Amino acid sequence: MSTTLTLYGRGYCHLCEGMRAALEPLRIEFGFHIEEIDVDSDPALEARFDEWVPVLMAGERELCHYFLDAPAVRAYLTEVR
Repeated sequence: MSTTLTLYGRGYCHLCEGMRAALEPLRIEFGFHIEEIDVDSDPALEARFDEWVPVLMAGERELCHYFLDAPAVRAYLTEVR
């Protein structure tokens, strides 16, 4: 079974673009999928994440926000591998 990480962000967010790009080497190495969700598409998500985007989640577990925490993401991916 492949791991899916969820990236909550906004279409016009430069930090979101940066996190997406920074995730790519890890995605290639670990083979996980990225589900991208625009928080502005749902009022509940917008209220939950507001200015915290981008937020990278593994289920309900927050791995990082604003910028990629590569060691934390790598540790999680190694744990679930």
